[in-house]
Amino acid sequence: MFDIDRWQELFDAIRKNKLRTFLTGLSVASGIFILVILLGFGQGFQNGIRHEFEADATSRVWVWTNPTSKEFKGLNPGRSIWLKNENIDYANDALDEYLETSSGVSRVRATITYKGESGSYGIQGISPDYQEIENVSMTMGRFINQADMASNAKVVVISNKVYREMMDKEEDPLGEYLELSRFNFKIIGVFIDNGGEREENRVYIPRTTAQTVFNGQNRVNNIAFTLKEDADFDAAVARSKEFVKDYETYLKQVNTIAPNDESAIRVFSALEEAKRYYSLASNIALFFWFVGICTIIAGVVGVSNIMLIVVKERTREIGIRKALGAKPWAVVGMILHESIFVTALAGFTGLIFSMGLFELVGPSIEVDYIVNPSVDFNTALTMVFVLIFAGALAGFFPAWRAARIQPIVALRDE
Repeated sequence: MFDIDRWQELFDAIRKNKLRTFLTGLSVASGIFILVILLGFGQGFQNGIRHEFEADATSRVWVWTNPTSKEFKGLNPGRSIWLKNENIDYANDALDEYLETSSGVSRVRATITYKGESGSYGIQGISPDYQEIENVSMTMGRFINQADMASNAKVVVISNKVYREMMDKEEDPLGEYLELSRFNFKIIGVFIDNGGEREENRVYIPRTTAQTVFNGQNRVNNIAFTLKEDADFDAAVARSKEFVKDYETYLKQVNTIAPNDESAIRVFSALEEAKRYYSLASNIALFFWFVGICTIIAGVVGVSNIMLIVVKERTREIGIRKALGAKPWAVVGMILHESIFVTALAGFTGLIFSMGLFELVGPSIEVDYIVNPSVDFNTALTMVFVLIFAGALAGFFPAWRAARIQPIVALRDE
């Protein structure tokens, strides 16, 4: 039942000790505030990592080469190593159980010109599978296809950035020609890349055309793969490691590279990198939980200390109440009422301020690896109720101690 006298008594006690109640509530509110902020930034870190890996295929593997760093079989270090078309064919045939898509990438050094205007953009010779590997979307036209590869077609797919910077926005780019060095390439499509404008600072042509027209022979600068999906993330990482090991061993054998030469063949696995980042994010989240909970515990300890002081100050009053017939649980309820009220009010205040702060500035926060920090409201609300329970527990022991005081002892208290 609602007891108006109990509430009046509570507010009278708060009015008499405004500063003490304020400081107690502040410690509790700051605990919830700090916990929610830390959890929010932990989620923002996970969002940032997810955003980084969503820009390209999550299961992609990149392979490239550097000069050898060790002597092997009479060959001196410092040899240049080139990836070739047959290295792609080997992976597609011998390691097909691992692969979903593959593409060699041949970089071309050439000037891009359109109607007398030149632009500085990258030119890459790629295969049709590269669209999935790089996770690009077509806004106009189509991507490179197998027919383009087979015929060494002089066709080009430009990015939305190139289209915007080199052409009139009212102009239909499809069917127009870009001049790459002295060769004319027909525009067949316009793409956008989820990685942003940095990834759009390039155009794509068929790899076979790049090798034939620009004297690339059968060489590629790097090779990109995507691996078959696996229902279990850890199993997918394990398969990625197996593929990387098998393919790296093959490349070292065909290029006569020392098995312990770590720099000649370089491999980047997005899955392994993602696992490292996600593990780091999980560890950071656990650390944030630890710091936030410790802060809340400090606030609850403060509540408990204040309740001890309250009991000490009201010892004679408690003695009089008991002498007049007050039951022990009535005394416990009186102390708990103040403890729960202060904890709940402060906890919800901290929650409202922290959630409001995230609503106002969260979506605009975008720094490296932190995107839209936020926290699940249900999680935060649950923490507040846990805090209220902890506050009740903190107030219970001083209240129980007060309830066990004999009236005669309490009346003698000075």
